[in-house]
Amino acid sequence: MGGEGLPPVDLAKQQWNGNAICYSGYRLGQHPDRQAFPTEAQVLDDLRILERNWRLIRVYGADRHSRDVLAVIRKHRLNLRVMLGIWLSGKPGKEAENQRQIAYGIHLAKAFPEAVAAVNVGNEALVSWSDHRMPEEAMVECVRQVKGSVACPVTVADDFLYWIQPGNKLLPLIDFITLHSYPLWGHQDIEEGLPSTVSKYDQVRKLYPGKTIVFGEVGWASYTEPHAQHVPGAGSESKQKRYYEEINAWAKNQGVTAFFFEAFDEPWKGQGTEGHWGVFSVDRKAKPVVREAFQDLTHDRTASPGREPLPGQIHKADGN
Repeated sequence: MGGEGLPPVDLAKQQWNGNAICYSGYRLGQHPDRQAFPTEAQVLDDLRILERNWRLIRVYGADRHSRDVLAVIRKHRLNLRVMLGIWLSGKPGKEAENQRQIAYGIHLAKAFPEAVAAVNVGNEALVSWSDHRMPEEAMVECVRQVKGSVACPVTVADDFLYWIQPGNKLLPLIDFITLHSYPLWGHQDIEEGLPSTVSKYDQVRKLYPGKTIVFGEVGWASYTEPHAQHVPGAGSESKQKRYYEEINAWAKNQGVTAFFFEAFDEPWKGQGTEGHWGVFSVDRKAKPVVREAFQDLTHDRTASPGREPLPGQIHKADGN
């Protein structure tokens, strides 16, 4: 899409910074928890696709995958900026890994200042339903470590239900709020999708006037398995397309950066709902949501009705 006519990227400023999308490049057989990462060649293929239509990407961990993303952007002079993630977990025994994430995230932000637009500390680690929940006081200390070490803006990404809690201790520390909203997980269908998302934005904005808000994740799955938190048939490619178009038009008009979740389907998340949030299938074929912009990438229907969810899948709670 190029950067012509767009404002300089400044996520701490309440403005639309260009099209934004969440990116994890894990293909079949790859898995972040097993450190089975995409290759640099695969990352380059992905980013060449993404830079055609997006200006900003969000990555989630301070790990080899994120390092490769930043290195590929630099080496090939790609027109992309990155919101870099530091993955944190409150699970017992994760303290050393949290510190490693913080240290490497700081290193990457310093090593690639031309590409890193902001650093996000923790992802959905504060909301009550999180499977890796951290005490707020521990998150405050992590944010302080990062803030004291990087020059770019610093944020925390979490669900609406966390941000509306009174007495929030993170607001004085972060440069902008990163808000998540998933109407689909709140037992809502497409007619309620945009109004629900906008309502959550408005509620947070009223609580924190003057604080910049970025949507770190908004999305609609192209397939949903039968589940108590889904309206029957809520997940579909046509509904994904509608939500994508509506939220992006609203965000541009209102001056809100919105990272759409997500770029590519990720098999490691399972064959049910969680594996079908991509605007491209796992084999990098354009779904209808982006088919017009990617007519050279023929559509491959990966979502088949009646699929059974994999055991042990984690689902987001109502309120997203």
